[in-house]
Amino acid sequence: MKRFVTGAVLLAGLALAGPAMAVPGQCSMTDYGSFACDVTADGGGITFALPDGQVFVFAHVADGAGPGYLIAPGRLPHALGAFEPMPAEPGCWHDAQDKRKFCAAILQ
Repeated sequence: MKRFVTGAVLLAGLALAGPAMAVPGQCSMTDYGSFACDVTADGGGITFALPDGQVFVFAHVADGAGPGYLIAPGRLPHALGAFEPMPAEPGCWHDAQDKRKFCAAILQ
């Protein structure tokens, strides 16, 4: 049976793991759907690759919120704006306009 860890437990658990390391998980993002991913977290945020080869980076600032960025290979980061946690969906964050959402969970 697969169990996934999400939200604050995800951030805290990976932060305590020491140096950032990728952990198998399940991710989703607006326009990409749900997909298997390797989640990297270092206590300062979450990073995972998107199916099209770009990398999504969420930089935790305070209270589970922070900015998100898309990074295409060989390009500068593209700012997506601020994201905040979705209390009704642990492990998911959305932007203020509720137009973009991402979720990340690791296998336990």
